[in-house]
Amino acid sequence: MNDDRRVDEHSKDKQLETFRRETGEELTTNQGVSIDDTDNSLKVGERGPTLLEDFHFREKMTHFDHERIPERVVHARGSGAHGYFQVYESMAEYTKAKFLQDPNAKTPVFVRFSTVVGFRGSADTVRDVRGFATKFYTEEGVYDLVGNNMPVFFIQDAIKFPDLVHSIKPEPHNQIPQASAAHDNFWDFISLMPESMHMIMWVLSDRALPRSYRMMEGFGVHTFRFINAAGKARFVKFHWKPKLGMHSLVWDEVQKLAGKDPDYNRRDLWNAIEMGEYPEFELGVQIIEEEDEHKFDFDILDPTKIIPEEMVPVKIIGKMVLNRNPDNFFAETEQVAFHPGHVVPGIDFSNDPLLQGRLFSYLDTQLIRLGGPNFAEIPINRSACPVHNNQRDGYSRQTIDKGRTNYSPNSLGGGCPMANPENLRAFTHYAEKVEGHKIRKRSDSFKDHFSQATLFWNSMSSAEKDHIVSAAHFELGKVQYKEIRQRMVDLFNQIDNELAKRVAKGIGIPEPQPVAQNHGQSSPALSMENTVKDTVSSRQVAILVADGFDSSQLKAMQQALQNAGAKAMIVSQFSNTITSSTGEEMEADKTFLTSASVMFDAIYVPGGQQSIETLKQQGDAIHFINEAFRHGKAIAATGEGEELLKASQIQGIHLNGSQGEVSSDSGVISVQNASNMHAVAQTFIEAIAQHRHWSRQQKSKVPA
Repeated sequence: MNDDRRVDEHSKDKQLETFRRETGEELTTNQGVSIDDTDNSLKVGERGPTLLEDFHFREKMTHFDHERIPERVVHARGSGAHGYFQVYESMAEYTKAKFLQDPNAKTPVFVRFSTVVGFRGSADTVRDVRGFATKFYTEEGVYDLVGNNMPVFFIQDAIKFPDLVHSIKPEPHNQIPQASAAHDNFWDFISLMPESMHMIMWVLSDRALPRSYRMMEGFGVHTFRFINAAGKARFVKFHWKPKLGMHSLVWDEVQKLAGKDPDYNRRDLWNAIEMGEYPEFELGVQIIEEEDEHKFDFDILDPTKIIPEEMVPVKIIGKMVLNRNPDNFFAETEQVAFHPGHVVPGIDFSNDPLLQGRLFSYLDTQLIRLGGPNFAEIPINRSACPVHNNQRDGYSRQTIDKGRTNYSPNSLGGGCPMANPENLRAFTHYAEKVEGHKIRKRSDSFKDHFSQATLFWNSMSSAEKDHIVSAAHFELGKVQYKEIRQRMVDLFNQIDNELAKRVAKGIGIPEPQPVAQNHGQSSPALSMENTVKDTVSSRQVAILVADGFDSSQLKAMQQALQNAGAKAMIVSQFSNTITSSTGEEMEADKTFLTSASVMFDAIYVPGGQQSIETLKQQGDAIHFINEAFRHGKAIAATGEGEELLKASQIQGIHLNGSQGEVSSDSGVISVQNASNMHAVAQTFIEAIAQHRHWSRQQKSKVPA
């Protein structure tokens, strides 16, 4: 080694030593003792046994051995984000909750989205309910709004929760299937539980396949109470409304995404925040006066029922913005502990029997999952306001309590900490009068299990109904026992005869005769077809190119998409430099191997004769087009790009855009002469905003 090289390496070593010392990145034990070697254990000689006195080895291995904590029984796979909530106007008329008073105040929040059934290693995109839990760090303590992306639940009484979860989890004799309800145990249970049928309609719908956590609704599920400073109570239902609207994937996509990118929803949330596309949700409430509790033809305490928005409109009261990703997944997303019993003054419970059970179960779960009663001291769970009580000691205690008294009442500690009933900000349970016999029974008002399931079916668009039927074919097609399939058809027949006949046809069960009259009522708010469709913000668009592409067309479309808030990515055969017809070079963002149409919201094919001739010979490019078409996505082609669409198997679409005239047919946009790229881009952007184009009559004939 020459002298110059020795000097250079010595200089690097000195710089590294200085960096470690100044930044505090020098390796130490958990007690702060500096360590000189973390690659070799302490041994008796180079080949001898490891010594027990190697405290660094023992600490390092012991910590590693205990780094995994028991995963959640349900909602094991999740993704979280920090942000803030801001109320639009004071809600003092309805609640004394302080974080709902001042429009200028921002309350910090942490939100965890999750799937319910699968283990932590399962895929994001499975058919499942999604958890939507929000922790508000308010001035009056922690408030947890623990909900789902569906407003109802499978069961009416929490005592059935262990049975529900046992039935839907992998079957105990072989631990199959993972993260799926498509098996005999689950449908055996459901076929014997008519109260589940409303929820089943939601689970079979597109709501169970969200395009993104940023594009799904959230619900508190239960009926809670608002209580104002005067002590007046009202019932309340909570809703989260995504600013981007509700949008879903299709079943074929979710199965492919589970292989292509099992972290699809998690990655989408993370990337959106990193790019500054902060997810926004508005908080809405349905408020019911106490005197109106019994005016509905269903029980508002029944968690298998909704209050249709047409009956009680949702009042939008504030907005939540998620603007920061976690610094450490385990410390925050994995250790966060939600509990519906974490409420603040002004919010209280109802007698919903499912909610009452959850008030016990969530706390009990956290005690074992997070190692004891001090989980509230973990930073992500810690209250933003001071905590004073006599609950001390136990595993993982972090607070160093001072003073000699740890009991109440006391005189040696000045009576502190003491309750203060005169404090108007103190939490006081609503003084509801209750009376009755101790009895294991449900109210007769909980006995209607089908009318709202029918309401949901009636509210769906034609495409949404098709998807529900197809989902039932898949789920029940996996059920081996014919008697279970028969029972399910009988239950569907209680909802709607046409639904039952269509399901029966696909699973080998005779078509049933009508047993109930469809009341014909519907709720437009339940259909995803009626969601927000005026933005392409954060949408992902694939641009398919090869050498010889038309750079002017590509750049014009890229700029238009960027201006509209969408992200365009160049996809080609190889991850290298691609040269345009005029010699300009651009880098491919993705390849056909590392991506797929299911990972994008739309596709654009610019012209360039050489590029198109190459793509026409690539089966992956043709498949990209076919698959996107079958999934109802917007597709655009300009100039010679039309020829690639014609070389695919898409059917029933007009593709002959004349000179300068933009052709738009069922979300497929094309033009031969791309002289007016502005018009093409605007038409394409409008098509992307529609999310999907289900009107493509021939899409099922396209191989994908």
